[in-house]
Amino acid sequence: MTKADLIEKIASGTGISKADAGRALDATIDAVKFALKKGQKVTLVGFGTFSVVKRKARKGRNPRTGADIKIPAAKIPKFSAGKTLKDAVK
Repeated sequence: MTKADLIEKIASGTGISKADAGRALDATIDAVKFALKKGQKVTLVGFGTFSVVKRKARKGRNPRTGADIKIPAAKIPKFSAGKTLKDAVK
């Protein structure tokens, strides 16, 4: 499913226009990004939780040359599915 497909589903399910559904989806995504950028968790009950985890610096290997490389520490987004979503997928 693409973003356009999701916008169409939101529009048909709520009875609003596709333009309004697109703006609502964009606003939701922006709100999640903003919260994660501030280090907050976003929990959607029945769907899941978005959070930020810190990944430690580590050693890696360049597959082309075989040379050792240093991979820096980073913050990455993480999604944990909620029980309701897990049960729906089963």
